Amino acid sequence: MLQERHIGSKLQHLRESLNLSVAELAERSGCDATRIEQLECGAFAPSLAPLIKITRALGVRLGTLLDDDEQYGPVITRRDDAKPVTRFNSLGTTSTVGELDFFTLAANKTARHMEPFLVDVNPTTADDHTLSSHEGEEFMFILDGHIVVEYGKDQHLLQAGDSIYYDSIVPHQVRAQGNQPARILAVVYTPF
Repeated sequence: MLQERHIGSKLQHLRESLNLSVAELAERSGCDATRIEQLECGAFAPSLAPLIKITRALGVRLGTLLDDDEQYGPVITRRDDAKPVTRFNSLGTTSTVGELDFFTLAANKTARHMEPFLVDVNPTTADDHTLSSHEGEEFMFILDGHIVVEYGKDQHLLQAGDSIYYDSIVPHQVRAQGNQPARILAVVYTPF
C-alpha cells in the first residue's frame, strides 16, 4: 500500500500544481473522478491504462509518478537493485486479483521515452477478461512461467524465452496462465 500512496501523493501534487480539480482532471483524461480520488489516497493498486491517460492529461511521462530521483547519462541497475515501484491491477478494476508487481530498471534516468520493468505477474482466480488500451507500444520478454496475452480478438500463450511486441492502442490484457506466477521483462513506450 506504501507504493500506491507514493503514486497517489505525486498524482495529487501534480494535479494541484496545475490548479486542476479532480473533476477537471477526470474530464481531461476520460477517467472517472471517483477513481482519481481513490488513486490519490492510495486506496487500491492502479491500473496501467488509466495512469497513462491521467499522466498524459497532466502533460507528464508515466515515469514521473514512479521516479524518485533523476540522473543524466546512463543508469545501471544491478541484478539485486531493481526497486519495487508499484503494483498495477491487470484487470483494470479495483479487485485485488491478477496483480502485476513492477520493479523499475531505470528509475533515475532523466527524460526517458521508454519505461523498462521487471514484472511479477501474479495468478488470478477471477475469470475477468476485461481488456484495456492506451497510446504507445509494449515489448515483453518472458523470463519465467507462462503468460497469456489477449490482444484484440486473439489470445497468445507465451513461455520462458518467448517475446511479444505490440501496439498498446489495441485492447489487451496480460495475465499468468493457470495458478502459477510468471516473471517478464517489459518495456513500455508512451508518446509524450
